[in-house]
Amino acid sequence: MKKAPAILPKNLRILKNLGEHIQLARLRRKLSAEQIAERTGLGRKTIYNIEQGSPTVAIGSYLQVLFVLGLEKDLTMVASADPLGRKLQDAGILTKKRAPKQPKTGEPK
Repeated sequence: MKKAPAILPKNLRILKNLGEHIQLARLRRKLSAEQIAERTGLGRKTIYNIEQGSPTVAIGSYLQVLFVLGLEKDLTMVASADPLGRKLQDAGILTKKRAPKQPKTGEPK
């Protein structure tokens, strides 16, 4: 059995809300969870987990369901505005493309 990743409670609430929104979108379209499972190629249990906002479901599975519902473009809106990033950019603060490498366990810093 998979161990659930350590997710902050606030982030779990966000996932739960996302799952509820996906479920409401499905119901508004009068589609059953079984129909979504068939159209996405995912299992019925995975659809249930998505609608519950499970953090163990891959983001690709969430995207498949959004695609079937015609909502995949909503995912492209994530982080598109980025007001904090733009402020940092305007302030001239240099940001590296990659985070610094973390030393391996047991190596000196």
